[in-house]
Amino acid sequence: QVQLVESGGGLVQAGGSLRLSCAASGSVFSINRMGWFRQAPGKERELVARINWSGFSTYYADFVKGRFTISRDNAKNTVYLQMNSLKPEDTAVYYCAARTVQGSEYGYWGQGTQVIVSS
Repeated sequence: QVQLVESGGGLVQAGGSLRLSCAASGSVFSINRMGWFRQAPGKERELVARINWSGFSTYYADFVKGRFTISRDNAKNTVYLQMNSLKPEDTAVYYCAARTVQGSEYGYWGQGTQVIVSS
């Protein structure tokens, strides 16, 4: 079992920055990929960025490329999402998720953290 706890959300003006953190605990040795997703009201959940746990391979959705950076600190079992140049359309609940070697999908999810970007 893996437990994930997000933090760092909040209210920010357009153009501002926030850094989200996702601390993993439990069977972290089984994690091979971490991702950040978001879900805005009335919209489907979408992948924002992901990172391989043991390497430096990353992926970004087109709508955040050049603005968001995903990183991880294995010593702290924590993944970060640095969000710069925020736009009102980035307003959503952000979730981190973990995929383990036992599965092909993201099987573990955090509780989510709200990000609100005011115009």
